[in-house]
Amino acid sequence: MKPFRELLEEDGIHVFDGAIGTRLYEKGVYINRNFDELCLSAPELVLEVHQEYVKAGAEIIETNTYGATRHKLQLFSLENKLREINIAAARIARKAAGDKVYVAGAIGPLGLRIEPYGPTSFDEAKDMFKEQVEALLEGGVDLFVIETFSDLSEIKQAIRAVKEVCDLPIVAQMTIQTDGKTVFGADAEMIARRLEEYGADVIGLNCGVGPTHILSAIEKMRPVTDKKLSAQPNAGLPRDIQGRQFYMCSPEYMSKFAKRFIQAGASFIGGCCGTTPKHIKMICDVVRALSPRTQKFYVKREETVRVEDLTPPDVQVVPPEERSNWARKIALGEFVTSVEVLPPKGIDASKTLDAIRLLVDAGVDAVNIPDGPRAQTRMSALATAVLVQQKVGIEAILHYCCRDRNLLGMMSDLLGAAALGVNNLLIITGDPPKMGPYPDATAVFDIDSIGLTNMVNKLNHGLDLGNNPIGKPTRFSIGVGVNPGAINIDEEIRRFEWKVEAGAEYAITQPVYDTKQLRDFLKRIEHCRIPIVAGIFPLVSYRNAEFMHNEVPGVNVTPEILERMRKASDISKEAAREEGLKIARECLLEIRDLIQGVQVSAPFGNVKYALQVFEVLDEFKERLKANPKAEPAKGET
Repeated sequence: MKPFRELLEEDGIHVFDGAIGTRLYEKGVYINRNFDELCLSAPELVLEVHQEYVKAGAEIIETNTYGATRHKLQLFSLENKLREINIAAARIARKAAGDKVYVAGAIGPLGLRIEPYGPTSFDEAKDMFKEQVEALLEGGVDLFVIETFSDLSEIKQAIRAVKEVCDLPIVAQMTIQTDGKTVFGADAEMIARRLEEYGADVIGLNCGVGPTHILSAIEKMRPVTDKKLSAQPNAGLPRDIQGRQFYMCSPEYMSKFAKRFIQAGASFIGGCCGTTPKHIKMICDVVRALSPRTQKFYVKREETVRVEDLTPPDVQVVPPEERSNWARKIALGEFVTSVEVLPPKGIDASKTLDAIRLLVDAGVDAVNIPDGPRAQTRMSALATAVLVQQKVGIEAILHYCCRDRNLLGMMSDLLGAAALGVNNLLIITGDPPKMGPYPDATAVFDIDSIGLTNMVNKLNHGLDLGNNPIGKPTRFSIGVGVNPGAINIDEEIRRFEWKVEAGAEYAITQPVYDTKQLRDFLKRIEHCRIPIVAGIFPLVSYRNAEFMHNEVPGVNVTPEILERMRKASDISKEAAREEGLKIARECLLEIRDLIQGVQVSAPFGNVKYALQVFEVLDEFKERLKANPKAEPAKGET
């Protein structure tokens, strides 16, 4: 396991554990007990809690030492066991963590006032913290988490104490009230600036309030610091029910906010009071989907620069223009057209294949076959692609996602696809299972779309991921997804740069409705530009427009278009479809000079409706002249 400081130098999202005290309380430990002392009197119970969080997917677990400072232990006449408790806590956590999970030494406030609000001096406070730091360090922690502080002056002394003892990384977290400020009046921006000034490696917020207020504060912290951010909220505010305290935020609710924390710029996510292993498991599922943990198998980007040098001498790499007709047109700068058609829900593909035959008659270059879109269960995209090419005679673009298969499974699938002649790929990370009808299904995500692009590029050079020769190279045309409407556009551009560096040869966007947004995005990627194929999804109703805007990540339906669809839907379904078609055509014409192709989605499988979008293209009109039978009847949708 690499040192935690190296982890800080990488891009990725990582998950902390949840509340230790909550779980101990649920296991029957009364609140009048000292929970830190359980590391001596009930070590197996503490170990069990840590193991639950490790099993749930936590990458960093905190020691059971939040209150193990001299002043707090003194309230239970345990001050003479301070060193013993902290060492034991670190060793118990290390036993649960093994060599795959990091152990963070947890340090909470002293529980007394320091200057200028109380009699304890800064140096006295620092020395109290130092006593705990030394014991945790002896126990073998990988980093320190200094958390739930309200006073910036006090957390400064805790940070000083760590820095005087060692150079391990520090995660420093303050706690705020519902007004977004600490009890001493420090707001989110001030917290961020001060913690960075004090030398914390990761800065953030925990405890205090639920995820909503923490999210608002994180959004304010991001613009004022370059440090990585952490968010570990309570599971809402507690409610007293028949004498017991219950936290009301469900695991599902917390997982939704995990996604929002990531979008707001947080790199470390976990939970505080009220969060359980169930909460952490669902947070982990979201994190794996949005920022997969790729350190196990991720091929370093610098390796892709040398892939040509690693190519076996007897391997002749197939030029892009010879890999497929789709690849040839892209390589030669010709405009390409495709339609996205979902795989069938059952084993009978006849209706799907009949619909796709219309694309052949119309002269469309390829059909896009999504891989489990929206985490729905459908026929294998690879099987569908093979049926399409063998029975219909049009090239398929196979969407291939990282969600459902481990690394070995992906390698097998791709070699099989190459052997069956499916040579056009669109590599995507994949929607999280939670989005679909089987929320308990697990996601794999050994690698993300960047790592998979790397892997496919190696296959094209006759190498597997471990640089072992595979004989005859594959001839994949490597496409990737790109999201011009991403909330964190800087991160999206950074990932796009890596995809290009890894070997991407073209990119397909999310559905475009905001053409200015696309233009602005393309300007920002001029330095790493590859051919762009724009996604177009013709709307069919106002409800459909609302769904696309609010529930499809990265899609921005402008207020003007929403209003147009609302007015049309008030008239009739037919009027709404015509308006949606008109909008799609307008978008295509506005961006025609910026792109090298268009992928039109077939709403609800209606291929004829999708084909009507192409009618504004001059090259498509020429194709229709050559194949008049392919033209949909007037008004037909």
